[in-house]
Amino acid sequence: MTLVLALSPSSKVNATRTSIEIDLDNQVLSSSESVKALNTQEPSQQPLIASPTPKVENWQSFDIKSGNTLSTLFAKAGYNDKIMYSVIHSSKAAKQIANIYPGEKIAFLNDENEQLSQIKLVRSPLKSIVFKRDENNSFTKEVVTRTPDVHIAYGEGTIESSLFLAGQKAGLSQSQIMELANIFGWDIDFILDIRSGDKFNLIYEELYLDGEKYKNGRILAANFHNRERELSAVLYEQENGISNYFTPDGKSMRKAFIRTPVDFARISSRFNLRRKHPILHKIRAHKGTDYAAATGTPIKATGDGKVIHAARKGGYGKTVIIQHGQSITTLYAHMNGYARGIRSGKRVKQGQIIGYVGSTGRSTGPHLHYEFRVNGVHKNSLKVKLPHASPIPKKELARFKKATHSYLAQLETFSESYQVASNQ
Repeated sequence: MTLVLALSPSSKVNATRTSIEIDLDNQVLSSSESVKALNTQEPSQQPLIASPTPKVENWQSFDIKSGNTLSTLFAKAGYNDKIMYSVIHSSKAAKQIANIYPGEKIAFLNDENEQLSQIKLVRSPLKSIVFKRDENNSFTKEVVTRTPDVHIAYGEGTIESSLFLAGQKAGLSQSQIMELANIFGWDIDFILDIRSGDKFNLIYEELYLDGEKYKNGRILAANFHNRERELSAVLYEQENGISNYFTPDGKSMRKAFIRTPVDFARISSRFNLRRKHPILHKIRAHKGTDYAAATGTPIKATGDGKVIHAARKGGYGKTVIIQHGQSITTLYAHMNGYARGIRSGKRVKQGQIIGYVGSTGRSTGPHLHYEFRVNGVHKNSLKVKLPHASPIPKKELARFKKATHSYLAQLETFSESYQVASNQ
């Protein structure tokens, strides 16, 4: 998908990005205020005593790479297999030390007697697990988590040919560009609907650790100008703890179905009841939409439902059919293969990968044939009206307005400031 986006012809792409730090605690003194407050204190009458120098811990740290075993990592740190087995069998918690994965780090610390006293597994920059030797020579577990500092960042761009390139120029990561497309993907077909001159702007989180940027976080609010339409979305965590995107008046940005089952593929054949079949050379209705894509491209379920067919089906080749509620079914044909666990009777979620693009059955090349049926009647999947998911409940609407007001206000303020700066 990224390759398809990157290869899109590009000319002018305008974008910008800026960020500020969220003031999480208005009661904290600034550095200058803190110094001033200390200088106004009465001098201590006690004699000055030098503080002891803190002990420096000399950790041995190693990157865990593909093919590494716990034994080889212990050996790099100077410990033999006997020590390793004594550690991991010292307690039930210590057995988790054996659960290592490429991309993580492992570190070892000795005590003053040069005996192994601590082991640290760094799962991510935000989470580590520390195993400490106790008086019984058992290793106990402690989970250490870090909370990043959150900054609010602003980005906006004008699309000339590629959302991907415009998003990159605005400082967005690949995952954020995909998230932006997913937020508005219910209303905008990013294959057919995007036009030169379309614009977007958004505010999002930037996460910092020890003063350095760790990664981009969630999109908090966004606008998308597509053709003559102005679409807006804001993130909101409901009382049940689930976060989703909604319009400013509380309608869900999600629909019961996503519009396309293959990300950023090319439509090679549309719904057409008078199409001439490319193999049979006869007029035969084409009751679906074909998406040309490379063999192996993931295919997603367009809505929650139950698989009622996952096998070959005549000229369709390898096919999956999903039942959605009582009246709607979707069909996915010419698959190269099925995703793991996909079988008749299996429940699937919207967006879940159910198979991969192929060319099985009567097919002239790798593509997905997708059909959308209502009460057994074929509908044009590109034009059929998709129902909304549940809006914010009326009893929760006041809470929603209060929680999302600041995001929408910040987005508007950033946008106006950028326009003023651009016109100067």
